[in-house]
Amino acid sequence: MTNRDIIVVGQQGWFTEIGSNCKDIALEFSKHNRVLYVNPPLDRITQIKVRGAARDTRQFRVVKGLEDELELITPNLWVYTPSDVIESINWIKIPIIFDFLNKINNRRFAESIQKAVKQLNFKDFVLFNDNDIFRCFYLKELLAPDISLYYSRDNITATDYWRFHGSRLEPLLIKKSDVCVANSTFLANRCKQFNNNSFYVGQGCEMISDEKFVKSSMPLDMLGIKGPIIGYAGVIISIRLSFEIIRHIAIERPEWSLVLIGPEDDFFTNSDLHQFKNVYFLGMKEPKDLYPYMCNFNVCINPQAINPLTIGNYPRKIDEYLAAGRPVVATATEAMEPFREYCYLAKNKVEFLDLIEKALIDNDSGLESERIKFAATHTWENSVRKIYESIASSKT
Repeated sequence: MTNRDIIVVGQQGWFTEIGSNCKDIALEFSKHNRVLYVNPPLDRITQIKVRGAARDTRQFRVVKGLEDELELITPNLWVYTPSDVIESINWIKIPIIFDFLNKINNRRFAESIQKAVKQLNFKDFVLFNDNDIFRCFYLKELLAPDISLYYSRDNITATDYWRFHGSRLEPLLIKKSDVCVANSTFLANRCKQFNNNSFYVGQGCEMISDEKFVKSSMPLDMLGIKGPIIGYAGVIISIRLSFEIIRHIAIERPEWSLVLIGPEDDFFTNSDLHQFKNVYFLGMKEPKDLYPYMCNFNVCINPQAINPLTIGNYPRKIDEYLAAGRPVVATATEAMEPFREYCYLAKNKVEFLDLIEKALIDNDSGLESERIKFAATHTWENSVRKIYESIASSKT
């Protein structure tokens, strides 16, 4: 798809400090199209509660009229920060009242976006909604795009914030969208229950680049750790990670070293894993610094906890592991099926242990090369190409 105007709305602001699928997709869109990336509007409760330095962020300065709403990022990409404030209504549990107020919020948001559309002279635009159920529920009707896309990248209705109204509204939003695309097969199949024009498009991995496909030296804080090293890199939180599996590995194989990299929640911080001599918590690392650690893991693991929030997640860290050529043992889920040929998939803690042993024995340079080649196919260019193909398929 080329020479089109595309409006991107969603949950994450442009200047978020964490990785963002939506930003990566917008940047890829902008290589051949004009793109307007819309930051989420400020809500009333946040406006009231935020204090100190946070009040000097760009969003607050725009609301105060101290900065322009529109900012050029690249020749084809603009970021728009609405100056209008929407009301905080998710605490309201009566659907008819919530829907009435949500439509007012949507109308206020749409009117703000239309100012940028007029300023940039966007025509016959594509509306791409990144998983925002509430603020963007009526935008198809209010903005009248040529094509509306809903992007499902997380089963967000399993979380407290989205569960009550989101479980009711997301199927309706999926149904009325022209096309739905999802980054995991689980989420794509879920969307297909409500809209036949639903497609799996995978996603990219910013860690993957040809110059990184080399063995990296051992990081300084791993020098004193004896092998074999079984490693995990990512958030260490109990809702996403199986404490039971990790503890089982540590107890049953004291001769292995378990290296865990990432920020911990209170559950893991207070767990007895910190007393194990063969378990090492190395703390949070910048994403750009993770590659050397992964290269020096003998086996990478993703002992994912299975629950409604995690079961459909695209396993982004698996791409990162494979890009380093490492053997990978992960919890078996529907979202992991496309990776089955290149990973060992375990159904329980006993299988996890057995498959780590198998991975340690079977690994060789040929398998490493195949993993790297497979990971290299997971680029944002390929994912966005599938989004374009999904749009074309919906029209046939």
